[in-house]
Amino acid sequence: MIDVSKESNSILFNVKGLHKLWAFKSQLQIPAAHIRGVRQDPEALKGWWKGWRLPGTNVPGLITAGTFLKDDRRIFWDVHNEDNAVIIDLEHDDYDQLIIEVADPAAVIKLLSVA
Repeated sequence: MIDVSKESNSILFNVKGLHKLWAFKSQLQIPAAHIRGVRQDPEALKGWWKGWRLPGTNVPGLITAGTFLKDDRRIFWDVHNEDNAVIIDLEHDDYDQLIIEVADPAAVIKLLSVA
């Protein structure tokens, strides 16, 4: 699970609890200008293949966390409960996409859409 907050012109993504261990990250800071879009898309989460795992964890049906390479794209995952997952498309950043679980997807979509 990840907490999302806005600080000035950046968005902070704080990885909570043991997810820090599984994802090999505790925080991501992304300039708000790098966010191209945010959405919920259950179809995009389907399937067991998430890409080539760099530092991270993938137990299909349980948790996907960390950095993955798929179709020449670098994706950061942290999802246990797919119902609460949001997909954030980025440009000009280390990652091409963030796929993360949050407590309130609607609130995060609203926060990032305004940012």
